[in-house]
Formats: sequence, structure tokens, C-alpha cells
Amino acid sequence: MELVNVLVTTPIGDELLQQITNVSPRIKINDVSEFVRAEQRGDFARQDELDALLAEAEVIYGLRLPKNVIARASKLKWVQVMSAGVDRFLDDEFRQSFVIMTNVSGIHATPIGEIVLGQMLMFAKQAPLCFQLKQEKQWKRFMPTVLRSKTVGIVGLGNIGREVARLAKAFGMRVIATRRSAKRGMRAKYVDILLPRELLPRLLSESDFVVLSLPFTSETNKLIGEKELRTMKPTAYLINIARGNIVDEEALIRALDEHWIAGAGLDVFATEPLPADSRLWEFPNIIFSPHVAGGMEDYNIRATELFCKNLRHYLSGKSL
Repeated sequence: MELVNVLVTTPIGDELLQQITNVSPRIKINDVSEFVRAEQRGDFARQDELDALLAEAEVIYGLRLPKNVIARASKLKWVQVMSAGVDRFLDDEFRQSFVIMTNVSGIHATPIGEIVLGQMLMFAKQAPLCFQLKQEKQWKRFMPTVLRSKTVGIVGLGNIGREVARLAKAFGMRVIATRRSAKRGMRAKYVDILLPRELLPRLLSESDFVVLSLPFTSETNKLIGEKELRTMKPTAYLINIARGNIVDEEALIRALDEHWIAGAGLDVFATEPLPADSRLWEFPNIIFSPHVAGGMEDYNIRATELFCKNLRHYLSGKSL
């Protein structure tokens, strides 16, 4: 029986390691998370041990990868990462290799969808103002608004975008979305108007909330710049739970300074952690979270369930 060497590069606990082992008697698993973590902090005392295990690895599973993994793992055939975004892993060496990479796209739809709805509700109910009044011990009444009948524009109708659309419809909102593969006249569940990506300006001009839920690629780098921000309503809010570099942050700062838009909900930034001197810290109309929108208490369990399903496909020669 030919064994399949699987390296786990992120600490997931004995129970989940056993779950992977139970997929097949062919699985030989090694937890190298401590080696990888030590290497990332500049401790190379056990690099020889890690190199020896990488040299025999056929499959790698984890949130982080060892440095120069392609050069060090000559037998590697497949990497399953524990994130939806893969842009930080796909360097030139990986792109030029024959190694397959799969992600855990789909498991983030619920937590990120809830973050998006939470941010829209916070803007509608002026939660930032409420926090400010509480800090200042001021009692000043104001008029909040409602989400019902407002338009949300979803840029990127994947798993996350579809969940945002579903939740928005539960609040009685109008939903416009763009999808790369959309053609004129196509329809999608929970979406009132589905547009091809070249009609993004229409989405921007009609939306009260613009939600970015598309992957970061060379095509989407700084997709939202000055032109796009000026196309939005001055009463509209931008919500980015995708990748920071999809937005031109300098243009966004100008948009907030000059009131082209009403505010922004940001979970992701071009540089993370966000530098202390970034002006994005200063705006009272920014709702900020430190790239945690996809988090949930059972994240490792759900990611490992997906990996085990893919591992069964891999062993039987099916598509991942």
C-alpha cells in the first residue's frame, strides 16, 4: 500500500489530526506547525527536520506555508490552504509549478455575510454617533434610517455575495450585483438586477451600500479608485470585506475628506496591520475591524471537514 505523506502546517489539535488520519489507512500525517512557526520567527534550529519532512510531502494543509515550499518539497502535488484568498501564496515559483492549490471558499459566507449586514445596520442606525455620544456623555437625539427599500450593490456574486444578497432580501432591500461571468438578461436568486462587470458604474451610481466581495487579482487591483468613488452617491457607504488592495486607499481618503461618499466599513487594508500613521484611523465615519470578518469559533473544524472531503477525492482520483 502506497502511503500519502500529509503535512499539517497550522496547529489544529489532536482530534482534527485524527480525523484526517481516519480518511484512509494510506494517510501518513505529520504536524509540522511548530517547525513552520519557528521558521517564520527566524528560529532555524530545526530546519533540517522540516526539510526532511518537506522532501517526502505529497500534500500540505494549513493556513501558512513554509518558505520556498516548492523548492523544498520536490514530491509535492497538492496544497490545501485554510483561507479563501490565495493571492499571498501564489508567488511566481508556485504559479510555474504543477502543484495544485485549493482553498476553503464557501465556509466564510455566513460570518462575513453577518459582518456586512451588521455594518449596514450600524450605518443606518448611526452606531458610530451613538458610541461617540456615549463617550462624551451627551444626550442628543437624532433620526436613524432603515435598510428596507435601500439598494445594496454587491461587486462579486460568489458564495459570500450570494449570502449578502439573501440577508439583504430578508431586510426588504433591493439587490444589484455584478458577476464576471454574467451576461445581459441573466438572473440570480435574491438578486433584482444582475449585471456584467463592465456595467459596474451603474451599480455604483444606484447603490446606497456598495459591498466588495470579489477576489484580489491583477484585474481587481485598485478596482475602486477616484472615478468609481465619485460615481457613488454622496449618501452611500463602501464596505470592503474582500482584499485591501481592491480599493485605492489614497482615493478613499480623499473621498472621505471631501465627502464624495458618506462613509466606509473596512475589514481589510492594503497594508496589514494598518500602519499607525494611516489616516484611515482618524475618520469617525469608518467602521473598522482588523481582518476578522471570516472568523468563527468552529473555523478549524469546518476547514478540516472540507479538506477531508477533498482528500477522499484526491485518493480516488476525482476532481478537487
